[in-house]
Amino acid sequence: MNMPNRNQDSLATYYRWHAGIYDLTRWAFLFGRRPLIHKAAYRLVSPARILEIGCGTGNNLVELAKRFPEAQITGLDLSQDMLERARVKVQHYGSRMVLLHRFYDAPVADGSKFDLIVLSYALSMINPGYDAVLQICKSDLSATGLVAVVDFHQSRWDWFRRWMGVNHVRMEGQVLDELRKHFQPCVCEVHRGYGGLWRYMLFIGKH
Repeated sequence: MNMPNRNQDSLATYYRWHAGIYDLTRWAFLFGRRPLIHKAAYRLVSPARILEIGCGTGNNLVELAKRFPEAQITGLDLSQDMLERARVKVQHYGSRMVLLHRFYDAPVADGSKFDLIVLSYALSMINPGYDAVLQICKSDLSATGLVAVVDFHQSRWDWFRRWMGVNHVRMEGQVLDELRKHFQPCVCEVHRGYGGLWRYMLFIGKH
């Protein structure tokens, strides 16, 4: 992936400072994470392998492990600080939980591809490169697998988009547009946050 190293370094630095307060603050505006997993579970009875790209402090990993008790789960993140917090949360699950410290610039699957790939509020922060991430997802996804995404979508307020840009988030509808290019939608929903200050989207798609 042609993503400048300075962008990766900038995100890693951002989360170095935010890792300690992430769980205390993100619940207030990262909506739709649990509903996304529930909707994926409705369509996948027993996935054998699951990958979360940008797993952060591991909240989704725990939810995935509970929802799919037989699955082997891999969490990937570029922030070592976030992964250290995730490791504490998932240690109970032993060898069926693997954490990778790396950027998603190449496929992870080593023969057995993933039946479910989850991206939670990750793609809108990868600028540039979110389109390349989805291309790699296609290589990592099994023939019958699903990609499940929840992310920021749009805001009609310029000042809010600028503020989110300070926090590395681009929200101009680009993520949903790109998802539709790569995957056939099974679920495609757009919801309002805080009365319409912004909108976020849920997307589940297949090859």
